[in-house]
Amino acid sequence: MSTIKKRNISILGPTEFTGIKLKEPAEYAAGIPAVKVALQHAFKEMGVVKSLHTLAHMNQKDGFDCPGCAWPDPDAPSKLGEYCENGAKAIAEEATNKRVDKSFFEKYSVEELSHWSDYQIGKSGRLTEPMILKPGSVYYEPISWEEAYRLIADELHKLDSPDEGVFYTSGRSSNEAAFLYGLFIRAFGTNNMPDCSNMCHESSGVGLSETLGIGKGSVKLEDFDKAEVILVIGQNPGTNHPRMLSALQKCKENKGKVVSINPLEEAGLIRFKNPQEIKGVLSSGTRLTDIHLQVKINQDVSLLKLIIKKLKVLDEERGDVFDHKFIDTYTQGYENLIKDVEKYSEEELLALCGVEESKIDEVVELLANNNKIIICWAMGLTQHKNGVDNIKECVNLLLLKGSLGKPGAGTCPVRGHSNVQGDRTVGIMHHVSPTLNTAIENTFGFTPPDKEGLDTVHAIEAMYEGRAKVFIALGGNFLSAAADTEYTAEALQNCDLTVSVSTKLNRTHLVTGKTGVILPTLGRSELDSKDGKPRYFTVENSMGKVHQSKGLLQPASESLKSEPEIIGGIADAYFHKGHVVNWKKLSEHYELIREKIEAVLNGFDDINNRSKGSGFYLPNNVRDLDFSKLPNGKAQFSVCAMPKHKIDENEFILMTIRSHDQFNTTIYGLDDRYRGIYNERRIVLMNEEDMKKYGLKKLDIVNLISNYNDKERKAINFLVIPYNIPQGNLASYFPETNVLVPYNHFADKSHTPISKSIVVKIEKI
Repeated sequence: MSTIKKRNISILGPTEFTGIKLKEPAEYAAGIPAVKVALQHAFKEMGVVKSLHTLAHMNQKDGFDCPGCAWPDPDAPSKLGEYCENGAKAIAEEATNKRVDKSFFEKYSVEELSHWSDYQIGKSGRLTEPMILKPGSVYYEPISWEEAYRLIADELHKLDSPDEGVFYTSGRSSNEAAFLYGLFIRAFGTNNMPDCSNMCHESSGVGLSETLGIGKGSVKLEDFDKAEVILVIGQNPGTNHPRMLSALQKCKENKGKVVSINPLEEAGLIRFKNPQEIKGVLSSGTRLTDIHLQVKINQDVSLLKLIIKKLKVLDEERGDVFDHKFIDTYTQGYENLIKDVEKYSEEELLALCGVEESKIDEVVELLANNNKIIICWAMGLTQHKNGVDNIKECVNLLLLKGSLGKPGAGTCPVRGHSNVQGDRTVGIMHHVSPTLNTAIENTFGFTPPDKEGLDTVHAIEAMYEGRAKVFIALGGNFLSAAADTEYTAEALQNCDLTVSVSTKLNRTHLVTGKTGVILPTLGRSELDSKDGKPRYFTVENSMGKVHQSKGLLQPASESLKSEPEIIGGIADAYFHKGHVVNWKKLSEHYELIREKIEAVLNGFDDINNRSKGSGFYLPNNVRDLDFSKLPNGKAQFSVCAMPKHKIDENEFILMTIRSHDQFNTTIYGLDDRYRGIYNERRIVLMNEEDMKKYGLKKLDIVNLISNYNDKERKAINFLVIPYNIPQGNLASYFPETNVLVPYNHFADKSHTPISKSIVVKIEKI
């Protein structure tokens, strides 16, 4: 087991097996099994009465937003329950009756807890009061809120430069909390604002901004009803965004077609049994995917180039396959795109992508005959060296078809965490926006810094090298989420102070700086009030709609504070009332924060009223076909390079994946029901022909080894599972395999870690 000398902490947790059981992969998603599992999780954590009461208010107009994914709610939410299996698991984790209090920390040292699995740590329960891990100690002990604020303020004052502070944000934070956090960080004097977007959809933001002028998708939920073709690329919605399956079902009911493009054929895209419908329970369900293209890992560009090349041939024959009027009116760079595509032969592209040509031809025919096309994607496209080009190639296809700015068509990057998009919208970014800085100065009366800050990978490097000394995280499990686990752990431990604003215990709380502080906060489902008056906050969903979220449960502890109050407390202690911003007043009155959001940011007019009920959409230039901020006022075609992987004979490309019992780094259980894997997470999926070639049998034990810049990284003790995956490719769960991802190899421009295309060797034990 990997340990380091400081506090004798286990960085990676246990590597023992937990008793694997294998079944055939599922042939459909949801249905009665999903309802059963969801209620089992909820009842176990919350009890029957509390579970039913809580679930009835999740994703309802006057209720609270799911703390899981960012999939939008329909305007008329189902009264049967507008949540999915994993949403129920997420709220069960948050609203659990278990508590992590003073007695818990008196019983368990951080050294002992570090030897627990992430699953065990997460199941400990809700944090109840501020805690401090003092230098040299291995036991957390209570600290008052005021003492915690003063300690943090003192450490920030000790820094030689504001740039020695790193301020991380998780996607669970509200718009109000994120805006206030970003305001304080800028007032403090730095743009060191790494956030979870850096690790997931940053490639989407860069690719879309450079081609279409906005780093967000362009579709609305109702566009799925009108789409003729939906491409789902590098995404597993059945596990990661289950409510998306209902939208795909509506597309199919309206005679639309669904194409899935992924190295794994996932159950959620094969067939869907909608548990909210009688036919979904009693019938065989809805067949979602019409055509599955089993592309090799990170060969999406070669596949899309081949599709475009074949469409060009048909366009030359028929003259109506590409939307030439749209291309001439709204785009730039068409000729260069066509020249690039013509450089490659169909045979070359076919060999690279590894997809059966007859299936590609079926997709080409679909695309040729339709122009209401939506392309959806997630981490399977973004977490590669060429992640930005992956997105741009998708945009190329949509521009050729004129599939933007019309009903049933457009871009759909599916965000992972519930408000990760909102955090960025309200100002959480390491980049400098002169427009935003000017608006902040005009509104608040101080000058924000104009030096670019650190993103996630460079913040880790700065902490590792001692150039950053204080790390504050607004939510999240930074250690388990980031790449290069052992390097990241060393970076955190090099800090003088690490602070986590959290609802539940996680591994980052055990791997701290010289001093570690935990500040417990309210969950989404909990009543947030001031002087007896309920407060609400707002979030932005994956399609750019802002709406309110209002909790109803009694807080897990009377000591909990909201995220804005915690931020305000730190800011007030740091400035000690010597600042133009009244931090305490602003943090306690969310309507005042929203008024400032309205004053600083475009599109938030009358937010205090418009955010209620169904909410409102933010401006989106792509929906209006307004590309005036791009070169020559045109949407941009892109010439995208082919991905390059230097693979030796005995090497594979590994992609990290989630199990069905998991959301991001939160492990709900040990089953991956849809893939037929039960009671085990230390597995690696492998093609049977590859297994024969390397003399491996089912359940053989192997180590996975990556080597970048002559540094060997090793993930030990994994069970080989034969699976339908392309030859030369492997898949395994994160965070267990994050140790293999080098912190200093990332996507061009976006700096997103290469978690979906890691070159590895297999070492048989």
